[in-house]
Amino acid sequence: MSRPTPPTYRIRNWPAYNEALKLRGSLTIWFDPEMSWDAAPTGRRGRQQTYSDTAIQTCLTMKVLFGMALRQTTGFVESLLRLVGLDWTVPDFSTLSRRQKTLAVNIPYRGSRGALHLLIDSTGIKVEGEGEWNARKHGGPKRRVWRKIHLGIDEETLEIRAVEITGSHIGDAPVLPDLLGQIPMDEAIGSVTADGAYDTRKCHDAIANPAPMLSSRHERTQSRGRPSPPAQLHEMRPCVPPNTWAEPCGDDGVDTTAGAASRRRCTV
Repeated sequence: MSRPTPPTYRIRNWPAYNEALKLRGSLTIWFDPEMSWDAAPTGRRGRQQTYSDTAIQTCLTMKVLFGMALRQTTGFVESLLRLVGLDWTVPDFSTLSRRQKTLAVNIPYRGSRGALHLLIDSTGIKVEGEGEWNARKHGGPKRRVWRKIHLGIDEETLEIRAVEITGSHIGDAPVLPDLLGQIPMDEAIGSVTADGAYDTRKCHDAIANPAPMLSSRHERTQSRGRPSPPAQLHEMRPCVPPNTWAEPCGDDGVDTTAGAASRRRCTV
């Protein structure tokens, strides 16, 4: 059987094509003067933080975006602030290194029209390192180290609304309350779509009565009155015939996106 001939495209609009290529290198960075750059007083005993989480996240975003070290990031942000005429001080590299360990990242989003329809799933991330290279090169006994990333995606805009990273020994269902806790309390959730791994009583209770999440990922409080989802959202609606099952897949029982896709999906 011969291979299909790949389609060929002939460029006819060269002026527009050249302008599009130029726009790929265009860069514009805005700094909102109303942004809370300095940390607000907490009222607790001890030394107060100098910079807000927004300032730390801004610097770390520049670091990841341009692939710079912490000291280079500090000088880069100082240059940007000088260009826009802001007299803000920039965190030093040791402050960035210390604060990034406990920073609760605020994910920007545009938002969807109406109630939020959330898609939940997880996938595996292999941690590269010297141990794995030695095992592949010299046949060592070390095994690969895996991490799991749990995602909550807006069905309409396909934006990531919630994210959690755990070890490979953590299942999917226990992380669902933490994902729902990252959704603002004033935003109504219309539906939560996930695979069969989330079809548990605790997941149903978390969807019906979500709890808000504070700045720390492990601090939970009671619900503050999010609008209750409609009653019809509490029943399971299988998206495929109930008797359609597949063998679980993944390395060492780790749920991956490919393995999750083969299982029965349902909407809560």
